[in-house]
Parts: sequence; C-alpha cells; structure tokens
Amino acid sequence: VQLMESGGGLVQPGGSLRLSCAASGSIVRVNDMEWHRQGPGNQRELVASISSGGSTNYADSVKGRFTISRDNAKNTMYLQMNSLKPEDTAVYYCNAHIVGGVSGVFWGQGTQVTVSS
Repeated sequence: VQLMESGGGLVQPGGSLRLSCAASGSIVRVNDMEWHRQGPGNQRELVASISSGGSTNYADSVKGRFTISRDNAKNTMYLQMNSLKPEDTAVYYCNAHIVGGVSGVFWGQGTQVTVSS
C-alpha cells in the first residue's frame, strides 16, 4: 500500500492550492484519512480529518479556509486551501487507515507548501 501526495507549491498570500492524496496497492477499504503539516521548527500537527462516511474535523487555525474531501471510488483525498497565509507554510502529509493485503495506518512522503510574496 502506498500514499502519494501532490499539488504543493509556491503561492502568494491570499492564494489557493489543492492538495491530493491517492492510495494505491492491495486495498479493501480506506477508513479515516487525515492531513497533517509540519512547519519550520514546529511539531507535526493535525490539519483536518475525514471519515469514510464524510464526517470532517478541522484545526481551529484552518476553519473556514480549508476544505477536506474524498472520492472513495478513487481512494483519493483532497485538501482545498484558500486564503493562504505565510504561517500555512509547511510540509503537508496525508495518512490513512487502510484495510487490505497489509492493514494499518500509512503515511505519504509529504508535499511542500510555501506561502510567500
């Protein structure tokens, strides 16, 4: 099983980015999925989570600006990030609880998001 993030990059303050996280491999079911981030000198923090049924939760720092979603048919999760701020600069990681040939919690390799003018 592998998770692959994409969509990171450099954006100006106030701009938008959409991150994707695709799960591949021997998968029976993908349960909860999460986005985490780790900024320079900071600990990794939970940004948003989504259950297989679509229930969502957000960190206070991103509420109203970020939207998490998923496409269960594609085993893919998204993070739409709007009104980006310099403090959103971080490496963004996805994880997922996957039931399959090998079951457990898997992490992606991370994608860099830089918010700067």
